[in-house]
Amino acid sequence: MEWGFILAGLFVGIMVGMTGVGGGSLMTPILIFGFSIQPAIAVGTDLLFAAITKSGGIWAYWRHGVVKWNVVMRLAAGSLPATLITLWVMNATGMHEGDHNELITKALGVALILTSSALLLKGWIGRLLRAQEGHPVVNALYSLRQDEGHKALFTIVTGALLGVMVTLSSVGAGALGAVILLFLYPKMKGVEIVATDIAHAVPLTFVAGLGHSAVGTVDWSLLLYLLAGSLPGIVIGSFLGVRISDQILRPLLAIILILIGIKCLL
Repeated sequence: MEWGFILAGLFVGIMVGMTGVGGGSLMTPILIFGFSIQPAIAVGTDLLFAAITKSGGIWAYWRHGVVKWNVVMRLAAGSLPATLITLWVMNATGMHEGDHNELITKALGVALILTSSALLLKGWIGRLLRAQEGHPVVNALYSLRQDEGHKALFTIVTGALLGVMVTLSSVGAGALGAVILLFLYPKMKGVEIVATDIAHAVPLTFVAGLGHSAVGTVDWSLLLYLLAGSLPGIVIGSFLGVRISDQILRPLLAIILILIGIKCLL
């Protein structure tokens, strides 16, 4: 079983290294459906797994000065309180006893479908908005991101929604966060969106993971096995990622996530 966990970590690490997404989206379903891990423990362990595997990215991006810390703070102002409230409610209603297994599985299914949709439709949504410029709805959306006060408020609300989703399912901080940032902050470069998204995802997943740990839904030995496989996997994936077209990898990953999400909901 230990080698199975290590190989699972290796596989997910390779996918993260190649595509930049897929950590929580793949690891939690693998633990639940592949190894029959209790959903709450799978989510709690995966949150800390994600925080550790992505933490090196913050340092690298920070050194290059591409993290927009004001945006990170806005997201965190919504996500961290939402995470703590979600954890408190789940703990008060029996999370550590497995009472929320069905809720977590359903939330995971919804999060996976939303994440895969974000991966598949990100470019299409951008082209649609540009093609429909002048439409009242599109104008309202554009005015939202042009007003700094409205943009800040919407970013905080986005952070709160991500906080609830990530705490319940460990999915959503990556692809969904990046798509929303792409719309709200169109002047940000691609690397800045990725860097800012990761800089927010690490403390979010770390706080949510520690919260799960406090109520006993983190398996520390499992976490170590997963990390033993994922850390070299990320290096391998980064090497392969520059040789395989992103236009092939991301749609393939998105289709896999949709299928897993549908399975969670059935």
